[in-house]
Amino acid sequence: MELLGFPILLLVKILFTTFNGILFTQSGLDKVFHYQGNLDYFKDHFKKSPLASTVELLMPVITLLETSAGLISLVGVVLLLFGNDSGSTTSALGMCLGGVSLTCLFFGQRLAQDYAGAATLVPYFLMTMAGLVLYMF
Repeated sequence: MELLGFPILLLVKILFTTFNGILFTQSGLDKVFHYQGNLDYFKDHFKKSPLASTVELLMPVITLLETSAGLISLVGVVLLLFGNDSGSTTSALGMCLGGVSLTCLFFGQRLAQDYAGAATLVPYFLMTMAGLVLYMF
């Protein structure tokens, strides 16, 4: 069965991966373009956690993870749209990096005892994992 000229499964993969691409590209680039503001926020947010002394080291790591997850996902979408065989692998890699990013963020939120903040990440993680599972088919 097709919708909009695409097999349904491919269309769903494209939509999941596009969502992932937008989410992580925007989040990562926000950290790039507003680095000091984000760094100041995270330093304050984690000041009473075991991560307090590592924020300056971890900020570039999460920025790189998020930006990579987003951009790789978007490249995967383009490859899928053009029927390139490597589109699924590229998209799955982007989804996987998104899951790693969210796991890192979740870990940090839990250590900071920001349970509400950690809870807001769960729907994004579930969406990312559901999208990743689609690439098994």
